[in-house]
Amino acid sequence: QVQLVESGGGMVQAGGSLRLSCAPSALTFNSYRMAWFRQAPGKERDFVAGISWSAITTYYADSVKGRFTISRDNAKNTVYLQMNSLKPEDTAVYYCAAAYRFKNSSYRIIGTYDYWGQGTQVTVSS
Repeated sequence: QVQLVESGGGMVQAGGSLRLSCAPSALTFNSYRMAWFRQAPGKERDFVAGISWSAITTYYADSVKGRFTISRDNAKNTVYLQMNSLKPEDTAVYYCAAAYRFKNSSYRIIGTYDYWGQGTQVTVSS
């Protein structure tokens, strides 16, 4: 059974940094594109960042571009989200997601993804 386990969430002051990690199990990691989404209370789940199976291509939401960096280590079966210059509006539950690499659908669409983690809470105080 595939499981995506996120870690690294927590509470931080505005301007601070956090690094999220996601380690899938029972998944051929380098066959999957990976992404991070987030969901704030009362809002829809939104795309944050995505990375191709080879790590050659990355995508970002405009709201995080220049502040967040997605990366992956295929040897460690782990994807990361480095979050710098955090703002209160970044407060949300962050979800890791995996999609088979040959899918043609957009990284930014929830329906693209085959597997999801349980989420990790990120809280940014002002």
